[in-house]
Amino acid sequence: MPFRFSLATVLKIRESLEKREERVLQTIQLEMARVVHQIEELNAAIARSHKAREQAMEKPVPAIHLQLLLSQAKAAEETRALLFQNLRTLEQKRDQQIKVYQQAHQDRETLTDMSNKQRDLYDQDKARAEQKSLDDIFMARRHRS
Repeated sequence: MPFRFSLATVLKIRESLEKREERVLQTIQLEMARVVHQIEELNAAIARSHKAREQAMEKPVPAIHLQLLLSQAKAAEETRALLFQNLRTLEQKRDQQIKVYQQAHQDRETLTDMSNKQRDLYDQDKARAEQKSLDDIFMARRHRS
């Protein structure tokens, strides 16, 4: 009789839940990386804007040009502030999702451990039964001789 774990279906469900929670966590982390990249790009754009404004101040340029440079820098800084706020929200989501994932992982691991222990017991019982069978055959042959 082959080994059968009575909670195999539950274990498969737990494995599926763990993988799903891991994918959600990875999605959040990917979104965080995207936001960080956008912030870095905005930082570079702001630096370029400040440099362009400083260079423009050295030459006679129309005031509208300077105002445009200032408004571009201000818009980029406002966008960056929104991205930082979004990043903080994503960090909170990530922290919550880590807890959810850890619980799903622990639940799956508990069932896996139970399955492994039952498998070990099954293997031990099977080995004992095989040894008993071999011993019985040996004793039967010994009595015949």
